[in-house]
Amino acid sequence: MLWCTWLIANVCMWMNDVAVAWMMTAMTTSPVWVALVQTASTLPVFLLGLPSGALADILDRRRYFIATQFWVAAVAVVLCAVVLSGAITPTLLLVLTFANGIGLAMRWPVFAAIVPELVPRAQLPAALALNGVSMNASRIVGPLLAGALIAGAGSASVFVLNAVLSVVSGFLIMRWRRAADPAQASEAMHATRRGLLRSMGEGLRFVAGSTRMKAALARIFLFFFHSTALLALLPLLARGLHGGAAGTFTVLLACMGAGTVAAALLLPSLRQALPRGVLVTGSALLQSATMLAVALSPSVYFAAPVMFVAGMAWISTANALILSVQMALPDWVRARGMSMYQMAIMGASAAGAALWGQLAALSSVPASLMCAAAAGALAMLLAHRLPDADPNAAPDAVPAAAPDAAPN
Repeated sequence: MLWCTWLIANVCMWMNDVAVAWMMTAMTTSPVWVALVQTASTLPVFLLGLPSGALADILDRRRYFIATQFWVAAVAVVLCAVVLSGAITPTLLLVLTFANGIGLAMRWPVFAAIVPELVPRAQLPAALALNGVSMNASRIVGPLLAGALIAGAGSASVFVLNAVLSVVSGFLIMRWRRAADPAQASEAMHATRRGLLRSMGEGLRFVAGSTRMKAALARIFLFFFHSTALLALLPLLARGLHGGAAGTFTVLLACMGAGTVAAALLLPSLRQALPRGVLVTGSALLQSATMLAVALSPSVYFAAPVMFVAGMAWISTANALILSVQMALPDWVRARGMSMYQMAIMGASAAGAALWGQLAALSSVPASLMCAAAAGALAMLLAHRLPDADPNAAPDAVPAAAPDAAPN
């Protein structure tokens, strides 16, 4: 049931993203304003990722998961009301997008920490791939549903449905009953006694002492800083294609989502055939090539299959990186470690979206995408020299700087 609820929540997220991006392009054609939608949605995760991870390690994860989902639902209801009243403005849209990002920032680390509880460690790679499939299936369903609603009933209908589904997801999560884990309960009590700030400090010290984590986070930042240009500027790129409309934008997003699902099914074979470092670098280079191809696309008929390949490259890179992080983390610091993984993604995405949006305003959308593609390819080639994580190795040990981090 929890997987189905997570799928619904992610469908809501993608529906909301499509509707917000399209509404912003309807109010303004400025690349900066359009790209700032991506910044507003990802910056909260960078700012709040570590406190969220610490709270997920300290508090009861079920209750915390419920609270974060109802925050997202409350923002969805407010956004729906503002849109229906006709009071929406570009600034208010960014503010509410930022508020929604706060909920996503608090929600994601706790679910990432719950996943290893649901499956044995030997099945974790397959579970993460399945989670990738479900999340990227929502990348197909969400945009297609949003596009159909925008075309048939207007943007407001998307926000209404998003609000309803977000509230329903919160009540469904309330029905989940988490299996008792005495060891984890002991760590939660130990962490609570230490306090939030000290727990955050222990998480930072762990990452600072883990070569595997630092290498993975560096790759993550470089990849998402450049690859975010495609999603940030895609609404404007879709409008610029021949016959570009809301349907064009959603078709391109759906094609990317279909590519991620297709690649997720091939990932077990790819992981066996290729070393992780080669898989990360090769997939990242392919993603840069697709950005270049999309920037030069003359029509949606060319851009759609390219976006399919872009989705395959994106999920292959992201899955290999998240697996490196999960395998490097012991349970006592897992949520805090995953929150820093999330911070790296969202901090890179927020900064990248702002930079590539500003570059598009000074030049053009295709020129900005081509620069992002070239810089991204170079950065990932240089990052190939960083140490790689062994998937069969045990999680990193507790650094000496935090001798009381794990309970006795």
